[in-house]
Amino acid sequence: MDDKNKDDSQYAKLELEQKTLEVAQESRWCTIPQHILIKVFMYLSLVDRTKASMVCQYWNRTYHLPDLWQVFEFEFNQESTSYFKSTPKNLISNVLGQHIQDLQYVSIKVDSSKESAESACKILSRLMKCSLKTLNLMSLAKPSFNLVKKEDFVSAVNVVFVNSNHLSSLAISDTPVDDPSIACLAKENQNSLTFLDMDSCTKISPQGILFVADRCQQLRELSINYSQLSDKLLLSLCSEEHVKLENLRIKISNESQEKSKFHKISKKSWDALSKHSPNLILVMSFYINKDVCFDSFFNFECPVTHLYFGHSVSREVLSRIGDHCPNLCELVVCANGMHLLDKELIKIGKHCINMSSLGLGECEISCSAMVEFTRICGSRLKSLFVREGVLQEDDAYGLESMCNEVSWNLGRPWSCEEAPCWD
Repeated sequence: MDDKNKDDSQYAKLELEQKTLEVAQESRWCTIPQHILIKVFMYLSLVDRTKASMVCQYWNRTYHLPDLWQVFEFEFNQESTSYFKSTPKNLISNVLGQHIQDLQYVSIKVDSSKESAESACKILSRLMKCSLKTLNLMSLAKPSFNLVKKEDFVSAVNVVFVNSNHLSSLAISDTPVDDPSIACLAKENQNSLTFLDMDSCTKISPQGILFVADRCQQLRELSINYSQLSDKLLLSLCSEEHVKLENLRIKISNESQEKSKFHKISKKSWDALSKHSPNLILVMSFYINKDVCFDSFFNFECPVTHLYFGHSVSREVLSRIGDHCPNLCELVVCANGMHLLDKELIKIGKHCINMSSLGLGECEISCSAMVEFTRICGSRLKSLFVREGVLQEDDAYGLESMCNEVSWNLGRPWSCEEAPCWD
């Protein structure tokens, strides 16, 4: 055999071995158990999942299984920011055309543009063939859903409320949902709804919230705005026919507050809630500027467990918290000013026997007070974050000696601006 024929023969042999190897590799890919392949697909982004579907027929069949289309997030971004990219139009068409009946857990995220919110409404209006279990509407930067005509948004969201009678979780903050729509939701999903977040829905009145509370006896978690809170609502949540709430989240802000004062909730109502739901997690988040009065809060015992102050809060209010919030276990103060909060912090440590988490931002605490606070709370503190500029050296402690003493009190190493969570 001449050299040319010998080379051709070796080349053909190598080519045959390569093809055999490729067939064997493809065969191995196709023998992956489908339940494992589904889990792999779930870790992929939608774009990568679509590319993976083109590997072979087996992967393509797996790609179209209903299990992979139960969870879907529609994203609309006109501004092309780095936060997220819009869901490709062809993928949206594919989902709404072939997999709409499989959708169960849907979230729709939009940027701050009206165009994105309008696109989201078009998606909502087509979700009539699926049996949704959760729906989450999210707008970034500013509530762009409120830029859409109210009647257009309500018409779109009512499609979901009417056609989904198994909805268990709904997050619709910063949207123009109104009382008739929320009543429709309660009627159609009264036996399934367990989680409802609408803390920035200004079109929903206290009566609308009350209707939901009366109808949805399976409700476990509720997020509302303080403007929607009333004595009547709290007493309704304490009635015998209601399943006890596990979480109640209340947002207090003066964005839509015309007056400088907030309405008061009676001691009788708070006491009834505390008695009816002794293990309730009650979260209150304050976003009130210094021109608005805090007189309506913490004048008597309140069952609040978590307190967040996004803006300035006075020493007087913190002192009342120490006097009247025995169930408090987490406190975050973003700002206070240039006054030492030593007495207030120590009072909270002494009286709030469940205190396990503290975060301090723009305020001032002496090193001695921090040592005393951690001595009182001891090892029950699970999280402690304090900005270094907050702590003021005094005659007893410098920053280094204070950190050493705090670490001793906690039973674990600690330093400023670290926020470890300990078991």
